[in-house]
Amino acid sequence: MPTPLPAEQLYRRCDAAGLRFATTAELPDISEPVGQGRAVDAVRFGIRIRRYGYNIYALGPPGMGKHGLVRQFLETSASQVPTPSDWCYVHNFRDPRRPRALRLPAGRAEAFRLDMERLVEELRVAIPTALESDDYRARRKLIESQFGERSEQLFGTIERRAREQGIALVRTPVGVGLAPRREDGEVIEPDELERLPENERERLGAAMAELQEQLQEALAQLPREARRQREALRGLRREVTGFAVGHLIDELRAAYAGLPEVLEHLDAVQQDVVESTDDFKAEAHDEPDVLAALLPKRRAARPFRRYQVNVLVDHSRTQGAPVVYEDHPTHPNLVGRVEHLSEFGSLTTDFLLVRGGALHRASGGYLLLDARKLLMQPMAWDELKRALRSGQVRVESLGQALGLLATASVEPEPIPLDIKVVLVGDRLLYYLLADLDPDFLELFKVAADFEETLDRDAEGEALYARLLATLARRESLRPLEPGAVARVIEHGSRLASDSEKLSVHLESLADVLRQADHVASESGRERVERADVDTAIEAQVRRMSRVSDRMLEEIRRGTILIDTGGSRVGQVNGLSVVQLGGYLFGRPSRITARVRLGSGRVLDIEREVRLGGPIHSKGVLILSGFLGERYAAERPLSLHASLVFEQSYGGVEGDSASCAELVALLSAIAEAPVRQDLALTGSVNQQGEVQAVGGVTEKIEGFFDVCNAAGLSGEQGVLIPAANVKHLMLRRDVVEAVESGRFRVYAIRTVDEALELLTGLPAGARDGGGEFPEGSLNRRVEARLSGFAEKARAFAKPAE
Repeated sequence: MPTPLPAEQLYRRCDAAGLRFATTAELPDISEPVGQGRAVDAVRFGIRIRRYGYNIYALGPPGMGKHGLVRQFLETSASQVPTPSDWCYVHNFRDPRRPRALRLPAGRAEAFRLDMERLVEELRVAIPTALESDDYRARRKLIESQFGERSEQLFGTIERRAREQGIALVRTPVGVGLAPRREDGEVIEPDELERLPENERERLGAAMAELQEQLQEALAQLPREARRQREALRGLRREVTGFAVGHLIDELRAAYAGLPEVLEHLDAVQQDVVESTDDFKAEAHDEPDVLAALLPKRRAARPFRRYQVNVLVDHSRTQGAPVVYEDHPTHPNLVGRVEHLSEFGSLTTDFLLVRGGALHRASGGYLLLDARKLLMQPMAWDELKRALRSGQVRVESLGQALGLLATASVEPEPIPLDIKVVLVGDRLLYYLLADLDPDFLELFKVAADFEETLDRDAEGEALYARLLATLARRESLRPLEPGAVARVIEHGSRLASDSEKLSVHLESLADVLRQADHVASESGRERVERADVDTAIEAQVRRMSRVSDRMLEEIRRGTILIDTGGSRVGQVNGLSVVQLGGYLFGRPSRITARVRLGSGRVLDIEREVRLGGPIHSKGVLILSGFLGERYAAERPLSLHASLVFEQSYGGVEGDSASCAELVALLSAIAEAPVRQDLALTGSVNQQGEVQAVGGVTEKIEGFFDVCNAAGLSGEQGVLIPAANVKHLMLRRDVVEAVESGRFRVYAIRTVDEALELLTGLPAGARDGGGEFPEGSLNRRVEARLSGFAEKARAFAKPAE
């Protein structure tokens, strides 16, 4: 029969004397992440390899410091990489709906924007000045006079012929006409014309008809002459404007001589300026636009916007490659957006309203994203994958991508993408993506898996002390004395749920250090002592333990039925763990079993009412296999048994109660009472071996609290799997109770050991003849099952 564990095995202490420092202020900072060699190698590999799809997913629980570690390596690598190019959008003079993307050397895009603004301002002055010069006016007047002379020649000939035949050429506001005239030059009135001789009227009519044909021919030549005049004036304006613009744009060409795309754009600007001199001329003669000053949106309609530059990416202040963290990775924040302005009741946009996203800013460098935040944003994950696959970023609004935007918009030219994306998330999300998204493993080939624990040996404890020193300095906290460090090391093992491991969950450790520093501050101490750490941990537990305290109170008051003394048939105190937020606590549960004659079914009531999870149901089914193999290998198992967690009103999951359920079942079959001052946890296999379970420390403490509230008898205790002994890091009050003999913890390896402790009967093993010893519990179980089988056979015989 197992004996109680000594107190030394319930809590592994850290010897403060073995920590050779006065305070953590003497310890150097940690240069490499503690216990993360595998993850560090993966991150370094993912950063260095420049191949398609080798993006990184850093996986591990939140609070592990993944973000900080990855960013540190990215910034180190980025400092050794050349700064990428700037990008800007300019007006496309061939197709205004498709703005052109221009690549410029790092830091040159903003300068180009300012240069173009200065060019426009200079053109606003130079072009009107050139068009108002004496030379231009003289040449314009010459062209206009030449047109006037040709017009006068055409109409002068017709007018002479008309005069010779007594006909006048009449010019009116609506055109030119013919009318008979007297010798004094006055037009003959219609009444007077009727009194003329008939032959005279016929002569005048014939002459007017002939002259009308000549007049029509002359009038038909006027539009052609007017067109020639306009072309001549346009050519004059082009010539004068080209001369005024040429030397200004030539200066820009010289400044951007090595950039063919920029030179091509400057050529297009010059050609458009020469063709659009009327815009500049109208600008020069406009009155001050008071309305434009009051309504800035109206300025969007001014024609000179097309000569401006929209800087999308500016690396003028970037050293090396960019490292961008996008905290809110929505679709627009990733790929950019096209904004619209409301003008006179309608929405308008142009290339100046195109805004870049995180992919634009991080191109040529690194983009760091939170995987969960990314996946929660509509279309963001799909757009990121599309950009990585295509190697380019296309600015497109979400409404446009979904086909919901009917407003006319622009389609900016895509920008090439050269980027390394790092996703930070938990393991479950990584494996879900790998299983459900066929593109994920193609695009994120590098998994940086972060360890949660560190081996607790002499080297590990020394490294842990340096980690605590680094955290304290980073948080500007007081230095820790060796006793305080030893207490945090012990707490680190409890967080790891393993006395041989240390948790490297940085956020949890930092919380303890911050709170201990606060306690020391309120006590007026310059150093953090062990008592400060104890107070901080106890206060942290107290803030979270309201629910567990209420459960304990209900058990003490008898509302929740848990016996801590006496013996009962088919009843066992099982142990479970409840997690609320980040707080774990143990909760005893009464497990009962009832048996009768039946068809060999072990009924799981939790499963029948759909409160039991699949793992719990699996554990119950294992019991049937154990019973059949041990007690009914050669006869029918004529049993109907029911198992249930009493006063359980929520879901039951896990197999850590399967050993307790088996003990309750065997107790009910053998009609052997089970001690209620002992609780049991552990899973069992079909061979009857007890297997390790989780949360064993909290489970022991949960039953101890119940027993302590009822009064410790010295016989109370908990049975745990022997494989869980190394995981024990019990509270100080529990360890003290064990040391004083008021509470016990047993380690068991088989269900037979549990039966002997709980029933006080020998379990018994089969002898050479295959029989269990007389008086053993196994003999009683087998005998009752044999009786069930005989009764079942008797019921099955046909009546005589």
